[in-house]
Amino acid sequence: MTEIDTVIPAFTPSGVLPPFVGDSPARRGSMSPYQVGIEDVARRFAKSPARKTIFRGLLAYRKALRDIGLTQGFQWLDGSFVEDVESARMRPPGDIDVVTFVERPKEARDNAEWNLFQQEHLDLLIPATVKARYHCEAFLMDLQSPGSLLVDDTRYWFGLFSHQRNSYHWKGMLQVGLVDDDAAALAVLGTGGSDEKAGT
Repeated sequence: MTEIDTVIPAFTPSGVLPPFVGDSPARRGSMSPYQVGIEDVARRFAKSPARKTIFRGLLAYRKALRDIGLTQGFQWLDGSFVEDVESARMRPPGDIDVVTFVERPKEARDNAEWNLFQQEHLDLLIPATVKARYHCEAFLMDLQSPGSLLVDDTRYWFGLFSHQRNSYHWKGMLQVGLVDDDAAALAVLGTGGSDEKAGT
């Protein structure tokens, strides 16, 4: 059981997560990204065979990042996986969008070490490679980047992922810790409910 008690909101009539809950986006606690546990994501969204395949890929990607020492950070989850795409577009999700914000590992704190670290782990940093292996449209953000670059990159990813590509609907996304109870999330996939509609 996760210690985070944020409830994933219901879909809007457009089939997306709301960009905020309540009557105003001015309250920080009501604004997307919603901080949830990875097990909560599994219970809400990994209900069909296609969704379970994508979610297993996400869990494997998270483990691969932790295995190379990227353990301090969090991820934004977005894309059709966290939408009611089955009803809105009559198809299953194709992947899940992931932006991972990480602290550099201890052995790669300075820029030269970090550059070498990235070269050694390109299989986890090249989006096309990650997508083919893990079903994740994935991007990595270095939390030790210069402040102005970090702000600009965060602005870019939030602006891009908080709106649907074609409709431009404003929508919400989820935030999960990079270290969480992934084993519990994986166990959820073995339970019933594979024929249930995601988001119910």
